[in-house]
Amino acid sequence: MTKKLIIALLMLLPMQFAMAQKSMLKNFPEGYTPEEVGRRMAYRFVTENHALHIGKWIGYPETFYWNGAIRYATLSKDKSLMNLLQRRFEHLFNEESKLLPIMNHVDVNMFGSLPLWLYNVTGDNRYKELGLPYADTQWEVPADATDEQKAWANDGYSWQTRLWIDDMYMIPVVQTQAYHATGDMKYLDRTAREMVKYLDELQRPNGLFYHAPDVPYYWGRGNGWMAAGMTEILKCLPKDHKDRPRIMKGYLTMMESLKKYQNKEGLWNQLIDEPDWWTETSGSAMFTYAFINGVKNGWLDAKEYGPAARKAWLALVDYLTEKNQVREICVGTNKKNDKQYYYDRPRRTGDYHAQGPYLWCVAALMEK
Repeated sequence: MTKKLIIALLMLLPMQFAMAQKSMLKNFPEGYTPEEVGRRMAYRFVTENHALHIGKWIGYPETFYWNGAIRYATLSKDKSLMNLLQRRFEHLFNEESKLLPIMNHVDVNMFGSLPLWLYNVTGDNRYKELGLPYADTQWEVPADATDEQKAWANDGYSWQTRLWIDDMYMIPVVQTQAYHATGDMKYLDRTAREMVKYLDELQRPNGLFYHAPDVPYYWGRGNGWMAAGMTEILKCLPKDHKDRPRIMKGYLTMMESLKKYQNKEGLWNQLIDEPDWWTETSGSAMFTYAFINGVKNGWLDAKEYGPAARKAWLALVDYLTEKNQVREICVGTNKKNDKQYYYDRPRRTGDYHAQGPYLWCVAALMEK
């Protein structure tokens, strides 16, 4: 063997090793494949009851459960499931139209991501016409806006800005889908700028986020919204976009910290930095989603994060019951400057806060 050939082979080794690490996100044992888990959970969704939120038909946890089911149906090319999902949605164009969410709050405007996702899959303009106003009205200041809301808008941010970490999934999920539906860069530009503002204001030096500036605890699901939101933006933001470096820095700093706090199971606790607390699955699923996308898109070192992402996925599936419901899900949680309050939060099985993010992980694993 010549010296030149040996050098060439040695140069290939890092690439082959990286490919081997990425392959850790494939070839799962029976019962753990994304196809199997996705089918179990997506078909369950078709039979679930609607989750009312603020007196309306679809709250954000159900919206994201919907989005996950659609993503699975699309990737698996399951036309029967897609037909079931579309038939279920059809009621919103007819007898249930009065139950459509209003467009006055960040937690309900995110509903627009659902019809926009359906438009991007089917090309049916009815979905686009229904969903686009939810994206547009996040930047269209209403007549009854407060002075604070007007000030945010005058600075170029959404009038719905609150500097709550939840917002950084609620805003990006609808704005990125609006971009995919229209090709208009304004949707990406403004949501990227919004994310930079939240990162500059709220991210701690260790990359994590307090539940609120006056609540110094690293709550799992709250941090999950940030991890997933940065992931959604990075997936579609052009490589030369001016805000991409800042968002990538925030993402990488957070991922490094999350890897440090991954528990023995491979998941994360109700308060991320409390090693003796209980494992919480909704935030864990969102972190796993961010890990999977990071490895598959080359943002994260596959050698370091590939095994961590695989371990997390396998552990998540173990929290799925025979009825296809996720266990150990923290209920909806408002901020409170009381550490024990977070430990004592009730835990549910089958709550949509985790059912949806599990399906996001399914889609991330199935995507090429």
